[in-house]
Amino acid sequence: MPAKLYDPYISKVYKKSTNPNSSETANYLPLTDDQIQRHLEGRQLTGLHPLLQDNTSWLIAADFDKNSWLEDCRSFITICASYNIPAYLERSRSGKGGHVWIFFNQPYPGL
Repeated sequence: MPAKLYDPYISKVYKKSTNPNSSETANYLPLTDDQIQRHLEGRQLTGLHPLLQDNTSWLIAADFDKNSWLEDCRSFITICASYNIPAYLERSRSGKGGHVWIFFNQPYPGL
């Protein structure tokens, strides 16, 4: 779900209405180069939901936590390598976990 505009000085939160006949609309914020740069510099948290409108995705990320996160990531990457699937490890910001990223060369259906 893209980030939505929220102005605390306006009594109404901008959100999609569950009522299909409502004229209420969502004001989504764009993902900009500045926001990505701030995220990479550690000044802003940014997450993403990789499903497109047609329920496909170009990537997945597996999240590993707990004490065994590094060993679990290594095992996962080894299994990916055995299937010739490139996988990339990113250490979590906290340093207490990791994410393994897999990127596709074409979109695949989401579950």
